[in-house]
Amino acid sequence: MATKEKRLQEIEQLIAKEGFWDNPEETKGIMKERTKLSNQIERFTKLTVELEESDILLDLAVEESDPKTLEETSRQLGSLESLIQQLSLDLMLDGDDDDSNAIVSINAGAGGTEAQDWAEMLYRMYLRWVERKGYAYEVIDYQPGEEAGIKSVTFTASGEFAFGYLKSEIGVHRLVRISPFNASGKRHTSFASVFVYPELDNEIVIDIEEKDLRVDTFRASGAGGQHVNKTSSAVRLTHLPTGIAVQCQQEKSQHRNREMAMKVLRARLYQVEKDKQEEKMREIHDTKDDIAWGSQIRSYVLHPYQMAKDHRTKIEIGNVNSVLDGAIDPFIEGVLLARQTG
Repeated sequence: MATKEKRLQEIEQLIAKEGFWDNPEETKGIMKERTKLSNQIERFTKLTVELEESDILLDLAVEESDPKTLEETSRQLGSLESLIQQLSLDLMLDGDDDDSNAIVSINAGAGGTEAQDWAEMLYRMYLRWVERKGYAYEVIDYQPGEEAGIKSVTFTASGEFAFGYLKSEIGVHRLVRISPFNASGKRHTSFASVFVYPELDNEIVIDIEEKDLRVDTFRASGAGGQHVNKTSSAVRLTHLPTGIAVQCQQEKSQHRNREMAMKVLRARLYQVEKDKQEEKMREIHDTKDDIAWGSQIRSYVLHPYQMAKDHRTKIEIGNVNSVLDGAIDPFIEGVLLARQTG
């Protein structure tokens, strides 16, 4: 925390210098960092004071043999422990975009209905996690499977450090179970991929020229009522220089669908440019060959035993059903801790 306090002092000195406000673009980034640091230091200070007060109260309760006060203090300490753990995790999220909202895309791997059903299970898992965190979500694009499940889905998760947490989920997820779609009851392995991008603030501008865009409109498919099927309201945007294509069909208005698709396109182009600058360019929009055996970050086994295992941290959870119901924090925290100590 001392390092963060020192950085905040440096920022305050910078703001006090003459001419600081002459560069609006640079000013926005510095003020954003200042707000983030101030909030973290304020939370740390408040927790320190509350911890000291609880410690004093605990000593008094022990000296006076007061069971009621002991019980109350125990509850307070339990609550403080949870808040301290949360702050510790938040302090690890110091990447440029960690405090941004997240755009999450889930794509079924090869395998037809089996993989599409698995993609829908993952989609439900993340929505349950979003609800547990108190975040909000909005579906941008939803492609239903031919018989069951989904081919792909893209949605936003909005909340504090949403991208910082969910970026740990990027990769291939594997499911092993007895197939519900096969009468012979054979064990089946399915794959699905998860990609996460930061949602850009409105003041961050990614220049996209109209000449570099191909805009296709078509009739929406799947759920959405009769209206979406009567008009060509769905929009697909293809960025010609990079080949990145995004689409949105969830809104009735073609204008709204284009607006949502542009938001996703800006986020993806931003990520590409960032990767180039770091000389770690990844083809984040074309990874179908990677959705297969050997590249998974996590396995979810329902048969012959039950277990969810993260292959990066070796963390295992026996109650796989709770994991599929959104209890993925141990995996996320494990990855964050591994990156911090790595």
